[in-house]
Amino acid sequence: MTDKPVHYKCIHLQKAQELINDPSTVIVDIRDKVSFQAGNIPNSINISDENITDFLDSTDRKAPLLIYCYHGINSKNAAEYFANNGFQSVFSLDGGYAEFSQQKP
Repeated sequence: MTDKPVHYKCIHLQKAQELINDPSTVIVDIRDKVSFQAGNIPNSINISDENITDFLDSTDRKAPLLIYCYHGINSKNAAEYFANNGFQSVFSLDGGYAEFSQQKP
């Protein structure tokens, strides 16, 4: 039996910065609401079970999609989920918000 193909890319913060700065990129935060409100990547959308259906129904699946979580682990599963739901250019942020929040302004 072969490994299941991966339909997303894991990228480090330096490469992700290009996506973050691109206004066409959809940035998705899958952390809990309290963590999102305490700090997030600018222009990101907090996705949860409560709003995932609306997000899937209203988001352009051709736009680049950058997903992050706390440390870059759960975002891989979320990235695979979005790729399997028709998103064509999906990225998971290595190191997650923890890595992003350590960068110097």
